[in-house]
Amino acid sequence: MQRFSKSPTDPAFVQNPYSFYDRLRASGDLAWWDEYAMPCATTHRAVQAILRDRRFGREVPPEIAPKIPDHLDAFFKVEAHSMLELEPPRHTRLRGLVLRAFTSRRIKALEPEITALTHEKIDTFPNDVPFDILTTFCQPIPVIVIARLLGVPDDMAPQLLRWSNDMVAMYQASRTRATEDAAAHSARDFSDFLRRYVETRRDDPRDDLITHLIAAEEQGEKLSTDELITTCILLLNAGHEATVHTLGNGIKTLLETETREIDDLTVEEILRYDPPLHIFTRFAYEEITLHGHTFQRGDQVALLLASANHDSDQWPDAQRFDPARPVTQNTSFGGGLHFCVGAPLARLELQIALPILWDRCPNLRIAEPPHYANTYHFHGLERLMVQTS
Repeated sequence: MQRFSKSPTDPAFVQNPYSFYDRLRASGDLAWWDEYAMPCATTHRAVQAILRDRRFGREVPPEIAPKIPDHLDAFFKVEAHSMLELEPPRHTRLRGLVLRAFTSRRIKALEPEITALTHEKIDTFPNDVPFDILTTFCQPIPVIVIARLLGVPDDMAPQLLRWSNDMVAMYQASRTRATEDAAAHSARDFSDFLRRYVETRRDDPRDDLITHLIAAEEQGEKLSTDELITTCILLLNAGHEATVHTLGNGIKTLLETETREIDDLTVEEILRYDPPLHIFTRFAYEEITLHGHTFQRGDQVALLLASANHDSDQWPDAQRFDPARPVTQNTSFGGGLHFCVGAPLARLELQIALPILWDRCPNLRIAEPPHYANTYHFHGLERLMVQTS
């Protein structure tokens, strides 16, 4: 296995990580990344295989679980109930209960609301001056949609976004003590708000996701209040962070490539070409030899989702954006047991919002060079200044 060094906060890497991924991938299925001090799965076949290999998982083996610092206690009290960080049998139980409430029928029923919200946000665009389409369009749509799905008033969306931004910053390579303090504070406030809201819904059930999560039951099992709170936070944090970046990155790509026709194939290519999440880690649960490397129990491996999406063995000429490219399953939503439960909603938002945007704003253009934010392992723009005329 070859070793490579590249800081994930290096400005050149932040703006274009794909050239580094190309080097890693050329060295084989696994490459060692010094700054993360672990091997990385670089190719589509290696990433997909580990995503589906039950000998690897997200949950930290108990014998190596680190002590939680006091200042992060509130944050990790939320994480302790997250499907994203658990393995069977608890993961199976939580995911099954959530899917009983987060149904395809309920997601499909959001289509008229997403359509109306998209038009509403476009109506606010200025006609003759540059504006940031991230804050006027890409951010509010997914956050308001999740808020409405949960049953939270629209006017809470900005506060939910602030809490969410603070919490997901914990996963960024640029994280500092100030980042950690803000995440813990927001986790506490977010949990307190949802605890009150859940109790209100217990006494006054509505046709919203929180009510349905309260009612979800499987073989006599229900979600505890703490599990409910964490699930709502996870749905908002994962849904907003991924969809906001996908919309922003996608609009940038469509404008740069002068792509005018947007259909379901185009949406899949957007998801593949410049995804919002670039790296996810797994722990080995036993001794495993893969691609010439032996993992011991407790060893970590980084799955380079965005590198896998640019593997030309899977997609011919993978570095090129091709809106008519036939669909091959990408890794943007993960895979295996932890495949993103919000994937159908994210796709629906993109499939609705982007064609309406292009229809309403046929002369949309980039007004200043786009710049990606220093938020790795997320990959999204700081802003995207555009004009409609």
